[in-house]
Amino acid sequence: MVDKTAVWERIRRYAGSDFRTATDLPFTYAVPGNFLRIAREGREINRSLSRTNFEKAMDAMPAAAPSDFSDRQGPSTTRGRAHSR
Repeated sequence: MVDKTAVWERIRRYAGSDFRTATDLPFTYAVPGNFLRIAREGREINRSLSRTNFEKAMDAMPAAAPSDFSDRQGPSTTRGRAHSR
């Protein structure tokens, strides 16, 4: 069983770091609460990804591709961060 609280804390710890989506797009994120705010090229995009979104994605792990999370918000970002466990 995955410790979802530990994974979320790891996601919070890496906020501000540089990442890449499965399609190699660079991004960073902030965690101002129980959600992520994504930024690309220094600009925040108009989307937040909730902690619940990631917890549901963890239940679907392992995932081979972002399309495995097509029912989640931000599948490329979700897959990349869910793999951080």
